[in-house]
Amino acid sequence: MSRVGKKPVPVAAGVEVGVQSGVVSVKGPKGELSFAHHPNMAVDYDTDAKEIVVTRPNDERENRALHGLTRAIIANMVQGVQTPFEKKLEIQGVGYQATLANNVLSLQVGFANIVKLPVPDGVECQLVSPTLIVVRSASKHACGQFAANIRRVRPPEPYKGKGIRYQGEVVRRKAGKAFGS
Repeated sequence: MSRVGKKPVPVAAGVEVGVQSGVVSVKGPKGELSFAHHPNMAVDYDTDAKEIVVTRPNDERENRALHGLTRAIIANMVQGVQTPFEKKLEIQGVGYQATLANNVLSLQVGFANIVKLPVPDGVECQLVSPTLIVVRSASKHACGQFAANIRRVRPPEPYKGKGIRYQGEVVRRKAGKAFGS
């Protein structure tokens, strides 16, 4: 039995859950999310205990994998509608900066042109400073994916450390050619 999958997902007060025809919808103070789960998985909401329980039909390999996955996605949805997920990115490099206007994030990171990334629906992007970007969303997937798209524009390079990195990310540095001679 899956250790993750067999744990029920507790639902806090103020969060509404609906399960119907293969779709789980969660609504809370910070947003509304829905997830169409795999048809092999059975998702039940116990209104008295305020818990969501995911069960699988048998112990086949695919169903064992889907069991924990489905439960984890639903748990992230319940958590996200209460307190949104957040990723912080730092821009390092001389002249590197970001600007935000009309829901479009513009990055000046050493290219001849300015890279423009439209902020997706359901994702909030905030600039604390020109070199610190905060991405928030009720959906863990949407938050992480947009943060990864920002980082992919200019990942940190190992010689000078310039680029876009997650806050607290440690970049392995290499010695340059001057060290070798």
